[in-house]
Amino acid sequence: MPYPLAPIASPTRRSLLATALALPWMGLASSVHAQDSVLKICQSTALTGPLGDLGSAMHQGAKAAFAAANARGGVLGRKIELVTLDDGYDIPRALTNVDKFLADPDCFALFNCMGTPMVGAMMPKVLESGLPFFAPFTGAQLSRIAGARNVFNIRASYADEADKAVQHLATIGIRRIAVVYQNNAFGKEVFDSARQAIAEAKLPAALNATVENDSSDAASAAAKLAEGNPEAVLIGLAGKPALEFVKAFRPLRKGVTLYALSVLGTSANIKALGPDAIGMAVSQVVPLPTNTIVPVVREFQQALKTLGAATEASHLALEGYINARVFIEALQRAGRNPTRAAFIDATWSLKKWDLGGFEINASTPERNASRFVELTLVTRDGRFMR
Repeated sequence: MPYPLAPIASPTRRSLLATALALPWMGLASSVHAQDSVLKICQSTALTGPLGDLGSAMHQGAKAAFAAANARGGVLGRKIELVTLDDGYDIPRALTNVDKFLADPDCFALFNCMGTPMVGAMMPKVLESGLPFFAPFTGAQLSRIAGARNVFNIRASYADEADKAVQHLATIGIRRIAVVYQNNAFGKEVFDSARQAIAEAKLPAALNATVENDSSDAASAAAKLAEGNPEAVLIGLAGKPALEFVKAFRPLRKGVTLYALSVLGTSANIKALGPDAIGMAVSQVVPLPTNTIVPVVREFQQALKTLGAATEASHLALEGYINARVFIEALQRAGRNPTRAAFIDATWSLKKWDLGGFEINASTPERNASRFVELTLVTRDGRFMR
């Protein structure tokens, strides 16, 4: 039967929590109505638009994992069908996509939906439906809600990434840290996390500036921060705003190290920045995708090759692959004829599970199942190194 839809709103954290604690679990007890041999999972992500390269890379990585599983006969005899709709990193389109998925009784789960603004807008509907919401692509706290057992976050949070960068800077003696952040839910979450980490490290309050989504004020933000003479700049920007800020800031303060979050760490972004990217530090939430010493990286590279995808072995493609592998493991644990409730229970059984060098440790819904964060540097040839 179709899942009831909540009205589109901008809920408070308290209202989300109240909804989460009143999930309609009885509706989840029935087995999925899809064909016995196929299990359908649904994804709204950006395949085009300002962050289309991010969404496409993750999508290809996930496809590679599911294709590999299907080639081996599926999960307990059931193959996985990933149905993906492009939302162009646009909230109304993402909500339209989710409405379609929630109205489809064969949609077993929502998988790896992308973007802090989009995920935030989806949350009331997701919580109302109780449908499994697996590995949303956001590091924001808005998807990490106590009691919301149907929401399973994997990637390290923006707070985890900001903490890592600030701890590193404090360790090497950097005190004057500036923060530039996007004027949306994503950027504000990064700034709040960075501000808290800076305070905990007993460093001076950060000079800060915002950039609009259309990047129209990137140059003025760069000038403002350059005037403050920072020793390092933490970048809470994604897509075009990040590129425009870096290009504007570099000529003003050539010796200042820039620290970006994982959302900036795509080859397309690094290529677009050219020489301005050299020496930039980028936090990553999965291992180096070229480090074949790590078993899951070897398996990822083989799966990507077998798929024949044009996508290179990037951090984001590896993240999509890892998300799919974790989904497959939870589905295996849910049994031969899984209900959604059994699948949700299975996700929370993933405690200290080693996926070939990447640990999944589910604890509570308000915490992500991975805390993996490492800093990488952009080399002269545009590659990442640890």
